[in-house]
Amino acid sequence: MTVESSAARKPRRTAAGKAGTTGGKTGTTGTKRTTRTTRSTAKKSTDPDLVQLLTPEGKRVEHAEYDAYVAGITPEELRGLYRDMVLTRRFDAEATALQRQGELGLWASLLGQEAAQIGSGRATRPDDYVFPTYREHGVAWCRGVDPTNLLGMFRGVNNGGWDPNGNNFHLYTIVIGSQALHATGYAMGIAKDGADSAVIAYFGDGASSQGDVAESFTFSAVYNAPVVFFCQNNQWAISEPTEKQTRVPLYQRAQGYGFPGVRVDGNDVLACLAVTKWALERARNGEGPTLVEAYTYRMGAHTTSDDPTRYRGDEERLAWEAKDPILRLHRYLEASNHADEGFFAELEAESEALGKRVREAVRAMPDPDRFALFENVYADGHALVDEERAQFAAYQASFADEGGH
Repeated sequence: MTVESSAARKPRRTAAGKAGTTGGKTGTTGTKRTTRTTRSTAKKSTDPDLVQLLTPEGKRVEHAEYDAYVAGITPEELRGLYRDMVLTRRFDAEATALQRQGELGLWASLLGQEAAQIGSGRATRPDDYVFPTYREHGVAWCRGVDPTNLLGMFRGVNNGGWDPNGNNFHLYTIVIGSQALHATGYAMGIAKDGADSAVIAYFGDGASSQGDVAESFTFSAVYNAPVVFFCQNNQWAISEPTEKQTRVPLYQRAQGYGFPGVRVDGNDVLACLAVTKWALERARNGEGPTLVEAYTYRMGAHTTSDDPTRYRGDEERLAWEAKDPILRLHRYLEASNHADEGFFAELEAESEALGKRVREAVRAMPDPDRFALFENVYADGHALVDEERAQFAAYQASFADEGGH
């Protein structure tokens, strides 16, 4: 079930974009003691000004600016959004389990970020182009990429398991922030071609500190590129909180580059859908880039190699679990009589079937070539690489000597 953008195709123009929404500023002056106080206060402000259409309790609230972008959404489409989030979470949980079982080398979970990804992903049109990081499993789902195709790279058997041009969904990007530049260049090309498509680039709050992202903001603003920068602020850049990366809300950075920024409740799928539709419509109309900050939370680890209990407490996680994106839409569907027990039961069965299909697909994949990591390091080979290969071969042989695998 897809929720398509209702934006009509229009000739490209260069009108100025509307300003972003409001948000509190954080001061940058004062003594060292004052600075600490300011940061502490910012950390306690868990409910900043942001666009919200659906409360954590599942209550629909009005928003004068963005209601129009979801005004025509049907009960069937709402159930579709819920289904997308549930199945995406089920796939993510299965992939995490497979990594723990030794079937995948690594996995980056999206747990808690389903609304940001499904809402924004469903706002795109088929002709738009998406540049993801390595965590956009929900966006990949929206773009029609088979979930099992996401897993080959994490198993070490390919460099990306899908044709980017088949779904206008680029391969996962591991280098932090570089996809923002790729998206900007692609968007500049779209503008020169005269097409009314748009581009969307995903990155996290940690990547927002990268120079590549700053450069992409500069180029996109100067060349009025039709690109949306979608930042999923999940509060933690691995083990560093957002407050240690920026003194102002992330969306306000757009002001310095000359284009609008908006902060949206990243756990509200309706708000993410509406705000992204608006931003993509601006891009298609020739009004240039937009920065969307989806204010959400990473409920799991950064990746399966990370231990979040070392740098954050259970109290914070439990507070965000109360804002769970799936739970709030579930409450709204029930309260509005848009879904019954039969729907939820069927979806549960579909979810289990997806998990089984993913397990079987991964276990049917070949084992990765353990020695492939030594290939293509140098064009003509290297003595140090040869030495390391020999050491690794001896290490692997030691398991065979002990009767292992």
